[in-house]
Amino acid sequence: MKPGRMWLFIAIWLLIKTDFLPANPLLDPGFGNDVKPQQGEQEPPFDMGILLKAADQGTAEAQLALAAMYFLGKGVPQDYTEAAKWLRKAADQGLAEAQCNLGLMYQDGKGVPQDFAEAVKWYRKAADQGFEKAQVSLGYIYQAGTDVPQDIAEAANWFRKAADQGDPDAQILLAGMYVAGNGVPQDYGEALKWFREAADQGDTDAQIGLAEMYAAGKGVPQNYVEALKWFREAANQGNAEAQCALGFIYQDGKGVPQNYAEAVKWFREAADQGYAEAQVTLAFMYHDGKGVSRDLAESARWYHRAADQGSIQAQYDLAVMYKNGQGVNQDQAEAVKWFRKAADSDLVQAQSDLAEMYAGGKGVPQDYAEAAKWIRKAADQGDAHAQYNLGIIYFSGTGVQQDNNEGAKWLRKAAEHGDNQAIIDLAARYSEGMGTPQDYVQAYMWLLLSADTPRKAAVERLNKLNKLAKNMTPQQLTEAQRLAREWESELWKTFHSIRRDQKPKELPKN
Repeated sequence: MKPGRMWLFIAIWLLIKTDFLPANPLLDPGFGNDVKPQQGEQEPPFDMGILLKAADQGTAEAQLALAAMYFLGKGVPQDYTEAAKWLRKAADQGLAEAQCNLGLMYQDGKGVPQDFAEAVKWYRKAADQGFEKAQVSLGYIYQAGTDVPQDIAEAANWFRKAADQGDPDAQILLAGMYVAGNGVPQDYGEALKWFREAADQGDTDAQIGLAEMYAAGKGVPQNYVEALKWFREAANQGNAEAQCALGFIYQDGKGVPQNYAEAVKWFREAADQGYAEAQVTLAFMYHDGKGVSRDLAESARWYHRAADQGSIQAQYDLAVMYKNGQGVNQDQAEAVKWFRKAADSDLVQAQSDLAEMYAGGKGVPQDYAEAAKWIRKAADQGDAHAQYNLGIIYFSGTGVQQDNNEGAKWLRKAAEHGDNQAIIDLAARYSEGMGTPQDYVQAYMWLLLSADTPRKAAVERLNKLNKLAKNMTPQQLTEAQRLAREWESELWKTFHSIRRDQKPKELPKN
């Protein structure tokens, strides 16, 4: 075989090896760098003329290889227009790989004007020949409704065709559709099957999906040991999400003995890769001294790294550390900066704390109107404590126009969300007619609904109930008790589930 001809075949082989395909649109930057002559062989000189001659003579594979070289800038200056030109020549001859890649060029607008209809046309030509990467790309387009009517069932159909050929991307996408019941009937067994198909090929996303199915007991009996096995498979390949998940398993002792040191090891592996959730959790571990010696400065360092990536939880916790001088020099202005970042992302507790900073003039000039603005943002999200504070703000007219009706409205909202202080205050205001019309029935009802309190407060509560009862008719007492019973069940449920996902606890001050 002539040296130039050998290079033609090497180029074609490299083209296949580097997947010049939509599943990897940036391609492989190492294209052409990993082909070494076997021991004792001399590397043949590259003869571009032979490749060009074969392409000019209509050899579709040569045209495809030449397109790849122009696309990647390997051996020639990078030129997407020239890449698209040679792809079209090969695509017009019916070469599925070229058709698929030409579709990608039109989809991305590289070397040709962006044209989704033209992309769909070429993807379909390749997909109809059974080219799985084109089938996956076509599935994506139907899933997103890009220049075609959105059709989730059609997307699932194309993903299935590629999955049946063993394409791991398609298998994962199809598994996800079965988990969600999106485009196909929900079927955890089918999801498990497709996750396993891709996981057995070493795909880390599939291994994570399979692990999560075992951890949740979806499609299989719950099995943390099996979940651990698959998380570890992905973690050992360097997948940061899996490493972080493995850390949580050791932290919680699910399927393994609880081991904070091992948890820290895996959190650190993921954190060192820049995985923000692992960085936040590692910061927690340093803060509480779990699996490592307690080190607030190290905790703050990891919070900083996650916060800089936009982790809302890290931004909030870092703000608390600056506010209290934990692991960093106390700096109220820096605390305000990080509270604001988290508050701008609608974290309720950050909005409340930012309001507190404005009200107290900490790190910012005192500004009651700004404080009221941020409290309202938290209140509008349903935070009971913020609603209570907003009610008090309106009653007092601090930073807002004084408005008893608005104050009563927000106090009632907080009471209805189970805030005990709001319940007690609302009862007092109805009893005395402070900012609300005097209403003994409402006062008695809300006082009945107030939560258990320490002995002294409980005695005061009983005295207030007795005092109210003396001013009420039997009919009013009966009505108040009836209303309280109607509210009690709903309030009890609310009181024990308030904002578990929204309101993080402030870190201890030491």
